[in-house]
Amino acid sequence: MPAVSKGDGMRGLAVFISDIRNCKSKEAEIKRINKELANIRSKFKGDKALDGYSKKKYVCKLLFIFLLGHDIDFGHMEAVNLLSSNKYTEKQIGYLFISVLVNSNSELIRLINNAIKNDLSSRNPTFMCLALHCIANVGSREMAEAFAGEIPRILVAGDTMDSVKQSAALCLLRLYKTSPDLVLMGEWTSRVVHLLNDQHMGVVTAAISLITCLSQKNPDEFKTCVSLAVSRLSRIVSSASTDLQDYTYYFVPAPWLSCKLLRLLQCYPPPEDGAVKGRLVECLETILNKAQEPPKSKKVQHSNAKNAILFEAISLIIHYDSEPNLLVRACNQLGQFLQHRETNLRYLALESMCTLASSEFSHEAVKTHIETVINALKTERDVSVRQRAADLLYAMCDRSNAKQIVAEMLSYLETADYSIREEMVLKVAILAEKYAVDYSWYVDTILNLIRIAGDYVSEEVWYRVIQIVINRDDVQGYAAKTVFEALQAPACHENMVKVGGYILGEFGNLIAGDPRSSPLVQFNLLHSKFHLCSVPTRALLLSAYIKFINLFPETKSTIQEVLRSDSQIRNSDVELQQRAVEYLKLSSIASTDVLATVLEEMPPFPERESSILAKLKKKKGPGAVSVNELEEGKREGGELNGGGERGGDNSAIATSNASTPSPSADLLGLRAGPPVTAAAPSAGSLLVDVFSEAGVNDDGFLSSAPPSVVSEDPAPPLPESNELLNKFVCKNNGVLFENQLLQIGIKSEYRQNLGRMYLFYGNKTSVQFVTFSTTVTCPGELQSQLNVQSKPVEPLIEGGAQVQQVINIECLTDFSDAPLLNIKFRYGGALQNLTLKLPVTINKFFQPTEMASHDFFQRWKQLSLPQQEAQKIFKANHAMDTEVLKAKLLGLGMALLENVDPNPENFVCAGVIQTKAQQVGSLLRLEPKRASSDVPINRAQQ
Repeated sequence: MPAVSKGDGMRGLAVFISDIRNCKSKEAEIKRINKELANIRSKFKGDKALDGYSKKKYVCKLLFIFLLGHDIDFGHMEAVNLLSSNKYTEKQIGYLFISVLVNSNSELIRLINNAIKNDLSSRNPTFMCLALHCIANVGSREMAEAFAGEIPRILVAGDTMDSVKQSAALCLLRLYKTSPDLVLMGEWTSRVVHLLNDQHMGVVTAAISLITCLSQKNPDEFKTCVSLAVSRLSRIVSSASTDLQDYTYYFVPAPWLSCKLLRLLQCYPPPEDGAVKGRLVECLETILNKAQEPPKSKKVQHSNAKNAILFEAISLIIHYDSEPNLLVRACNQLGQFLQHRETNLRYLALESMCTLASSEFSHEAVKTHIETVINALKTERDVSVRQRAADLLYAMCDRSNAKQIVAEMLSYLETADYSIREEMVLKVAILAEKYAVDYSWYVDTILNLIRIAGDYVSEEVWYRVIQIVINRDDVQGYAAKTVFEALQAPACHENMVKVGGYILGEFGNLIAGDPRSSPLVQFNLLHSKFHLCSVPTRALLLSAYIKFINLFPETKSTIQEVLRSDSQIRNSDVELQQRAVEYLKLSSIASTDVLATVLEEMPPFPERESSILAKLKKKKGPGAVSVNELEEGKREGGELNGGGERGGDNSAIATSNASTPSPSADLLGLRAGPPVTAAAPSAGSLLVDVFSEAGVNDDGFLSSAPPSVVSEDPAPPLPESNELLNKFVCKNNGVLFENQLLQIGIKSEYRQNLGRMYLFYGNKTSVQFVTFSTTVTCPGELQSQLNVQSKPVEPLIEGGAQVQQVINIECLTDFSDAPLLNIKFRYGGALQNLTLKLPVTINKFFQPTEMASHDFFQRWKQLSLPQQEAQKIFKANHAMDTEVLKAKLLGLGMALLENVDPNPENFVCAGVIQTKAQQVGSLLRLEPKRASSDVPINRAQQ
């Protein structure tokens, strides 16, 4: 409760609190509370002339009862009345009650806002601070609308007291975080930035929090803060502790302000001004030098403050990544912390060195600490520190130390914590593949990995080793020999059986010359594991058996006997039964030549980005995959408007219409990508699977679902909505929107006049999004032109998690506007409300059309009416690149016709717009022309 003077003590409140504490049971407490509530209610209703002291006392009692966990449904008006009092204690209690109990949707908000306005205009600094604190605590959109224009004026006014400026800056920061669209700095920008020069350090500390937040959203608008921040930092760093006595913390001058200044500078690239950059480098060198000095105090607070500044300085050095000397010095400083007795310092040092390892200037310096890091991996008690040590080993690995690091990580895997084993397995697999000069070492490493941690070896890992063995002739014989020896162990993990079955089925003939690994011995070894395996692995082994019949005709009778057994052809699993029947029939009726053709060796797989690396990115959680990577879309094969080729089943044997497809149905020919799972995304899979097929729902195509309803009106479309929309005219996949809280990925496909869009909502924070809801609307005439229906989305998104929404689209007739997507959710109690334009444009419904030159120009001439033709001349924004132009035109959805136009520099396209009402043929000519002003001409006819 707020402090009150002795003469103003509320004896009745003290007695009530004492009574509550003396209650012997919960029932007695409730009885006492109900008695007090009845008394307060009668006082409020009966005594119209209740004085301010009594109101304050009773409102305090209500507040105390609320804090005990009981609902309060009256007394709000009396609290509002206290706001008009001229006594500090009464006004304070009124603001406290409102901050805690009044809902932002309350009918009293208008009265409260009026009282706040009166206090803000009173010029009484105490009352102004109380009002600003209340605005910040409630932080509702209604308050932002009422005061977002007033608070900046108070903040920069010359006659405003320093304490009020501090409160105004923090209040404005709160409003900006909850309603950024309402807090527009505009004319105040320059004056807010110049608060960094204020004489009062408290004002600077509060203002820099506001400026940092604003700079993250609008860096160009606030870039003038860099020179001022460097100047202020230089004054602090070069000052003695006696110069800033009021803001010195355990002999460290202004540590909080120093950290905030360094964090602000991380929002910008290195200063372009040589003098400013030199001054900043001097500050960073001074901070590194001070870290080497003997401590001025043995208190932990001193070392904490000193190290906080040091780590922020190192983060800034890493962010700039342009000063080799500073980077190496930072690495050496961090190296000293690797053996520090404080666990937190060891953790932070390892984490920072992981980033330093990626810099070309400091990578070699990081490598010098390899023995210390390996020792930390083995001896650290804290699992989080061991995990950071594993991350650092992974980051510092290169060709010179790969074998040592992989060996150490394999050794650690045997005793590693279960929580990090899967990630460790992925890292070992990636390093073994990335730095394998000798692929026999790679095979040994992966098989050893399966032996040590088989339960944590995902399908991506053993899929990848199969791909590499098939693609490299020089390692196939060694792989067959090694896996044959590994399978002889009495206890053999099922993943080892999968790898063994696949490799021996393909390359068992390479070791069949040795009597110890003769064909029959190989078959008996595999079949001895058969009864211990799951259904998918048994299906793979059956495929390996039929391969054996082709490789080793002498095993035919033995294998046919196995296939003919009741346990196979009468198996309860339809997949195994079907394989056994079909393989038995194939081996019985097919000639040797037919068998050799059907069961020939798998062809090499196309080179592509490792699926193991993609899985590791998923494990690393939010922020692991950059927006650029999502924008690029690293898809396998080109994809136009949903018409890209899908990686087909490369299986040598196609099983026909199995009613329950098994994951192993493709194991004779590995799928192009990782297996599709129907599991819900984990917390570490933020938006990484935007381009996968996971979670695709194939229910009725235009099934309807009512959207969730939130009482607040939808926000207007964001100013950058059109720009975001234009990004997707020639592509279907990518990141639609991203801010500090939310990332929205999109994947879409279109066929004729129908489309399906998958939206992936990712929570970038560690806090839940609650009451999450989306609404898709078609404004104006678009309702009759598009039929858009969305499926419901999960109302709760955990921190770091992702949910998916499916939207079905039907084009009824031609259109020009875009549907609107409104998203509402609560983050930390504050409502987030934003509206975007969905990237649905008329070209998405193009069907490419091929035609000859004669047909094209004949139709071109027929389309001569004014409403059938459109022409536009414009300047190119970028250099004219033929391949880029072709890619853009193909992404538009039309067919690019080669050798049609007499002028080879022109581009000619044709397509048909598919709508439910009609089909509209469209022809396009792009005529790049280089005149004196380099003006290309775009001419389109429809």
